Amino acid sequence: MSEPERPPLAEGQWLWRRLYVFLASCALWRLLADAVGRTEPRSLPAVASGLMTLLALMLVVYLVAPTAQQLVVLMANLRIRLTQGGAR
Repeated sequence: MSEPERPPLAEGQWLWRRLYVFLASCALWRLLADAVGRTEPRSLPAVASGLMTLLALMLVVYLVAPTAQQLVVLMANLRIRLTQGGAR
């Protein structure tokens, strides 16, 4: 008897992650633009570096999350196959 089909995990649906990353990236770029206009010249490199680090972190999360979710599904499928194979 096969297991019922499970609905896909929310992490596998890219729409919300894409929307979040797009909006947060736009907000960070806006903050960076405001930082250029408001920050004293000697403090500007540190502020800009911090904002760019946040943007890089978001991009890494955006790219790694689908891979991690796929690895979890792969491990779950492998465990099911090993369990079924050992029962024979």
